[in-house]
Amino acid sequence: MSAVKPEQIQVKGLYVGVVRTSRAKTASIKVDDGLVSVVVPKALAIERIQQLVEDKYQWIVQKVALHEESKPASDREFVSGEAYAYLGRNYRLKVVTGAYIPVKLIQGRLVATLPDGAKRSNLVRDAVIRWYKLNALRKIKEKVRRYSKTMGLEPKSVSIKTLKSRWGSCSPIGELDFNWIIVMAPNRVVDYVVVHELCHLKQLDHSPKFWKEVERVMPDYAEHKEWLKVNARRLVV
Repeated sequence: MSAVKPEQIQVKGLYVGVVRTSRAKTASIKVDDGLVSVVVPKALAIERIQQLVEDKYQWIVQKVALHEESKPASDREFVSGEAYAYLGRNYRLKVVTGAYIPVKLIQGRLVATLPDGAKRSNLVRDAVIRWYKLNALRKIKEKVRRYSKTMGLEPKSVSIKTLKSRWGSCSPIGELDFNWIIVMAPNRVVDYVVVHELCHLKQLDHSPKFWKEVERVMPDYAEHKEWLKVNARRLVV
């Protein structure tokens, strides 16, 4: 077993996700979508992790500030009652005060349990995005496995990333990357994006041969491609 449940620590008002994994030999800090995470070896003491974050505090704050300046405009307030789409269905957010617990989908609601604080909306946003990324990775890997088997393909790797202008990408050596926010779209639209990138394992360009392969696997692909073209701007957290 290579990974365990994420933790969260607070350093100088900064909330940091802690991911312990047997694959990590050293600790590393990531700032992605304004979320701060530290990936560490499984046995590293929490005191060492806190010290690492404190040592890199100014660098982290600068990275978070850059994200705040560049992120798309959103009218979300991250309060109870707001709707968040997942695979085409809307789920209402419920914010509960208490010790931090990762967001969970409970009886049709996204439940976020977080401490109260001056920047509460930021805490809720971070928790919701972490939930989206976790479920995007799980769901997209599941779809890649299913379609890969049908198509007789085997990608080298499957990852979730923040892609500014694409829903997915395929490297020349078969590494597939997907924009995590695509899971806000309807289920079949997500299927289309998965099929699209898998077809690039056979044809890297967008030639007629490529689109013929996409159509062979998903005859109604044009409908889902058009949905993305029309609704892309609505997919934002």
